[in-house]
Amino acid sequence: MTDLLVVTAVPAEAEAIQAGLDDPTIAVVPVGVGAAVAAAATGRLLAFAEAAGRPYRAVISAGVAGGFADQVPVGGVVLGTRAVAADLGAESPDGFLPIDELGMPPALLGGGPTVSADPELLASLRTALPSATVGAVLTVNTVTGTTASTETLRRRYPDAVAEAMEGYGVAVAASQAGVPFAELRTISNPIGPRDREAWRLSDALAALTTAAVAVAAVAQG
Repeated sequence: MTDLLVVTAVPAEAEAIQAGLDDPTIAVVPVGVGAAVAAAATGRLLAFAEAAGRPYRAVISAGVAGGFADQVPVGGVVLGTRAVAADLGAESPDGFLPIDELGMPPALLGGGPTVSADPELLASLRTALPSATVGAVLTVNTVTGTTASTETLRRRYPDAVAEAMEGYGVAVAASQAGVPFAELRTISNPIGPRDREAWRLSDALAALTTAAVAVAAVAQG
């Protein structure tokens, strides 16, 4: 195996990471917004690389995210212990039911609603980014925008530190291909009532450039 694949949602995130890299063995590719397109595009990239005889040795889902205010500050860096499909399931009179509690055969669940980060890959990233906040990163289809929904997520996933829209999709694609996965995010806004004027996207992108040193460290390891 040779190269490291870093996938982002949008070009601005990819450009921020590339600005902090000087390593031609690292591929940084924007694949689109949302778990479905991220999974499809990542799976395609992995399959093409394997068919060409140059399989990627690891995949990192990277980009900006919303952070739980009591866990990580805006501008901070997050490393995911697991990618969680936070809204994949069903509503019930007793509350939300995760997909793995609906009685479906495990083979149909694609590994369930959670994919853990590769321990060795995560350890390498933690060594390179010792001040990063570490915890679960939620993957959502609808960005959280109210106090009530924020509190619901906090109760449901007490180990969560951030939410984004692609990590679980990238994780499933990596898992299906047998390739180690990790997630790296920088925080542009607190999770909660939607206030675009309070977002610090430029700070999050700058933090992403700085955090790219961890990606380089993993590639060299």
